Amino acid sequence: MPVYVYETILPDNRGGERFEMIQSMNEPALTAHPLTGEPVRRVIQPPNIASKYTPGQTRARLDNKNVEKAGFTKYERDKVTGRYHKVAGKQGPSTLNPS
Repeated sequence: MPVYVYETILPDNRGGERFEMIQSMNEPALTAHPLTGEPVRRVIQPPNIASKYTPGQTRARLDNKNVEKAGFTKYERDKVTGRYHKVAGKQGPSTLNPS
């Protein structure tokens, strides 16, 4: 079921407190706050459309095996020494010193 966002309507017609309600698409939109009875209106939100560039998919694409397979070299910084160590790839030195 979809989650709808509503906001209370203040006396000067501005939006007030926002809250979410899980409702069936067949149910009519709320006109009053379920607890306080204040008038409310539904807030139009952008749809949540999954794309091919989600954080999980980006992390998977930047996996060390995929980076090396694509011909790149990847270095990660050692927090203790500050040096960069090669974690993927065949080109370049095994460690780099920050300048």
